[in-house]
Amino acid sequence: MDFIGLHIFDIIVLVIYLLVIIWLGKKAGENNSDTAEFFLAGRSLGKFYQFFLNFGTSTNADQAVAVTRETYRQGVGGMWIQFVVLFITPFYWFTALWFRRIRLTTVGDLFTERFRSPVLGGSYAAFTLIMAFVGGGVGYLVAGKTMMALTPKPMEVLTVEERVVVQEFNEFQELRLLLSDERTSEQQARYETLRQKNLRGELKSFFSYTEPIVFYLIYGVIVAVYTMMGGFRAAAITDAIQGVLIILFSFILIPIGLSKLGGFTGLHASVPAFKFELFGSVSLSEYAWYTILALFCSNLVSIVAVALMMQTAGSATNENSARFGIIGGMFFKRLLMLAWILAGLIALGLYAGKLHDPDLAWGVMSRDLLVPGAIGLMLVGILAANMSTLDALSVSNSALFIRNLYQPLLPEKSEAHYLAVGRVTIAVTLLGGIGAAIYIDNLLELFKYFISIPAIFGAPIWLGFIWRRLTRVAVMVEIVICFTIFAVIPNVFISWDWATTNPSFLVQTKEFSHVYKSPALASDVTAGRAENVGDVIEKEVLVEPRGIFFESVARQDPEDPNSPLVGIGRFEAELWVMSLMGVDFTEFKKSELVAARFFFNAFFPFVILILVSLFTKPTDQERLNFFYGKIYTPVQSTPEEDEKAVAHAANHPETIQTKKLFPNTQWEIAKPDKMDVLGFGGSWVMVGVIILLLWLMVSIK
Repeated sequence: MDFIGLHIFDIIVLVIYLLVIIWLGKKAGENNSDTAEFFLAGRSLGKFYQFFLNFGTSTNADQAVAVTRETYRQGVGGMWIQFVVLFITPFYWFTALWFRRIRLTTVGDLFTERFRSPVLGGSYAAFTLIMAFVGGGVGYLVAGKTMMALTPKPMEVLTVEERVVVQEFNEFQELRLLLSDERTSEQQARYETLRQKNLRGELKSFFSYTEPIVFYLIYGVIVAVYTMMGGFRAAAITDAIQGVLIILFSFILIPIGLSKLGGFTGLHASVPAFKFELFGSVSLSEYAWYTILALFCSNLVSIVAVALMMQTAGSATNENSARFGIIGGMFFKRLLMLAWILAGLIALGLYAGKLHDPDLAWGVMSRDLLVPGAIGLMLVGILAANMSTLDALSVSNSALFIRNLYQPLLPEKSEAHYLAVGRVTIAVTLLGGIGAAIYIDNLLELFKYFISIPAIFGAPIWLGFIWRRLTRVAVMVEIVICFTIFAVIPNVFISWDWATTNPSFLVQTKEFSHVYKSPALASDVTAGRAENVGDVIEKEVLVEPRGIFFESVARQDPEDPNSPLVGIGRFEAELWVMSLMGVDFTEFKKSELVAARFFFNAFFPFVILILVSLFTKPTDQERLNFFYGKIYTPVQSTPEEDEKAVAHAANHPETIQTKKLFPNTQWEIAKPDKMDVLGFGGSWVMVGVIILLLWLMVSIK
């Protein structure tokens, strides 16, 4: 028995899960009497809950789908859009310590205290709440696309127009499989027309019963209900359960998919050899080694600006619980990412050229490979992975609104009043994400957005922790300039005809061909290019022109080869600024364009901060002594002892000079102790182990 494409067993599994989650939220909310309990779980979460909290909040279904999508699209090298966080993980050993010792509630509080500026604290809160809509949209988008892939309409119920769209997509993929010299002139002309339609997003491989907006509304209401009742403690408890479901959905497809392909041998016979390269082909991939380095730098700057960092570390009983919880949870996530990469390769082997949207790969595999009931478990796992982030994130956003925007304006209200407003804020941020999910349809662009935008606030946080000379004016100037380049221009230009049709913005990279040697695939044998699977043959790939300043450049009328061009997708303002400085990008490959953008995102904010700080008035030294005194003071066992220790450090700043790596300077970098060395060094060992496991996985034949 089916309903909109789902078996009754799948629906039963889904309903049971949702009822359990709502009940847990109700039980967790019975102890919420004040904002400290609601927003930070009373700073009482030990290593167990810290592990699952960090694992759950950092592990989203959208990340699994993004890794699978990019692996499907680019090969193993595409995984770096998410897997680059592996190299960032060791640095959480220090950031968790900072955020626990700072003893604040929100990252907005950090800006207020460090720079004596409620305006900066409020600016961060406002920025993060706006970004929360986009972040929520990611969760909705993944769950919605998976649901759409699980509920496709059969061909016989499609309208005439829908059938034409699907047929043209299939025709485009058939022509795409032919090498350029194998197409006739008529086929080449038809291919170019269909390619233009595909660039404009007009081709689809299927249509679905699922109406995204209706699905988003139901999903958002459910998450809002249990989070509003239980607060951060509900997020921690449900994340422990959802963590198990995340593990389940990460692995369930792999054995079935490998079996269908004929094991690892069949996988290598179906997927080109260069798709197994860890860093991708510089010519064919968007992720060369220098692209990975650029993504690493940009991501490292951004991680401290994530609002949840303060919530997860701040809810720990002590700094060791915070450190071990975040490192354990993050590395467990990195191990799961190996499964997502393998799932992407399996999707590539099964569906190469058959999907109009790579974001659908996970859902299509689930539909094709799983039996009724198991599909329900997969959908529950996807929902659980998203809920485990949305719930904690919504509480964090609520805390930001109350602490840094609402309470400064209305400071005399009761705890009950602030709790009520906080719950309303949770509902608004969760439901507001629906608009972002409708507006943005491409997960890859969302991830690139998340990597770059938080660097606006991440750079002053990093520098504010380690450089005493950083000033409030410098931070304000940097935020205005970088926000204009990273966020305002990219979004404004795509809505202006002047920009989308401006010839200077429609410049593309030069077309080139790339010849490579590769073991023959089954499709090569069928096409007569080789006698046996595995024979080494030469292939020539034509790398078509790519937009430099716009994500895509396509004809306004795909049917007319003389139609004027138009820019589609994000406007790369970072590249435009560099072009104004004299950089010519026409000879760049796609991987080089991506690298240039993210290097700019990572380092440009620091240039502004340092230059402006050197020419503006420093922050009051007494306030700085209190701020840095807390960072150098370990968290004590009782609140009374902790307050006394912090006061002593603030009143006697000379006592912390011996703890500094550079005493009597403006640099506030602590000398590493035994715990620092063991934790940071051990984390890099784990990085090496995971890279080794990844190499072994892609080498199995």
